[in-house]
Amino acid sequence: MDVQKNLKQAIVEGDPDLAEQLAKEILDSGADILKAIDNAVVPGINQAGELWKQNEYFLSDVVMCAEAFKSAMSVLEKDPQIQNREKIGKFLICTVEGDMHDLGKSIVVTMLKGAGFEVYDLGVNVPISTFVEKAKEVNPDIVGIGAYMSTTAAIMKDYVQALVDNGLRTGLKVMIGGVRTSEEYAKKQGADAWGRDGVDTAEKALKLMGVKK
Repeated sequence: MDVQKNLKQAIVEGDPDLAEQLAKEILDSGADILKAIDNAVVPGINQAGELWKQNEYFLSDVVMCAEAFKSAMSVLEKDPQIQNREKIGKFLICTVEGDMHDLGKSIVVTMLKGAGFEVYDLGVNVPISTFVEKAKEVNPDIVGIGAYMSTTAAIMKDYVQALVDNGLRTGLKVMIGGVRTSEEYAKKQGADAWGRDGVDTAEKALKLMGVKK
């Protein structure tokens, strides 16, 4: 159990190397990997998120915590238990075409995985056609569209409209995020919710799934 406590702390403190080392120890020990994730990895990234909300952590701190989370999960995900674990829902995410900013989205992806979502990350600079085809392929519960410049934020509505035009909007929840967006802006684009940051996005995604009030 001490190893799990130390793993949680390594994630909270944003130490990717230590997190990877401790995750390997847990994997090699034959411990219950699902319990290790539930007791250490997820609580670690969630605590980092709380410290961010309380203004005790800066963006650079959250970035390192996210890296530590990813380092641990990259090891633990090799266990068959993880492959068969039931997910809360499918979340498809991308940054719109012409926008190469990845940092904010990467943190969002980390928080969504910590919340229990199966995340399909298309990356940055994603054309509408690619976005729509992937949505058809994976049939997500929620899609997240990010833009970090005013010029690229202006085309977010085209992505939402493309879902409508392709008959994909019914029952599909849409979230919008990025520094140039707001709750009011998200509504104008036809989205169901606005994600202020990684923590906020994960919380609202859980609400959209009916998991959290």
